[in-house]
Amino acid sequence: MLTRKQYELLVFIDQRLSEDGVSPSFEEMKEALGLKSKSGVHRLITGLEERGFIRRLPHRARALEVLRQPENVAVKGGAKTRGPRGDGFAPRVIEGDFALNGSAPPAAGNDTVSLPLYGRIAAGTPIEALRDHSHTVPVPAGMVAGGNHYALEVDGDSMVEAGILDGDTVIIQECNTAENGTIVVALVENTEVTLKRLRRRGKSVALEPANQAYETRIFGPDQVAVQGKLVGLIRQY
Repeated sequence: MLTRKQYELLVFIDQRLSEDGVSPSFEEMKEALGLKSKSGVHRLITGLEERGFIRRLPHRARALEVLRQPENVAVKGGAKTRGPRGDGFAPRVIEGDFALNGSAPPAAGNDTVSLPLYGRIAAGTPIEALRDHSHTVPVPAGMVAGGNHYALEVDGDSMVEAGILDGDTVIIQECNTAENGTIVVALVENTEVTLKRLRRRGKSVALEPANQAYETRIFGPDQVAVQGKLVGLIRQY
């Protein structure tokens, strides 16, 4: 599954390779996607590479190879078919802010409540937040006492040392602040969402993974907004 920006970049690179035989420069990618900096392009390229959609060719400048298309884009007779939204992109995760209209509605029975399940959140490379209201998940009522809550499916392994595995369902309490060391849903530069441990270092904000294979990412105070904090986890065996 790709974020909208990752999808747009993949299509742009593929088109340029087909037309010119040369991948676009980072500056051209930045302008085509309307990004503010080349660092945003670098993150998208890294995400596409980690997901196996592109490959950087060694010892060659501006050398990218498209390895495959997203699952929701099929090629028939040389033409790409579009997703249900008509743009080739069919997201399954959360959008914008995570505010809910009141507390979670009670489910059948007195011991559980139904929370909106907002699809998959990356516990590795961040993914764009695109809300999906079509699914709910029952959780113990005691897990969500007080405040508004929602559920997310974990996609990735960057939080495994905190006991959060790929495919787990995490329960998130809506909030916009959190203490150092709290595992939070963080909105990065108003476009991407990730599940990480929050660390404030002076005026900087660090999003810290719980897997030595991943690096801690450092941002300015206005680049990260807390959207909720982890309060529970559900795992199916």
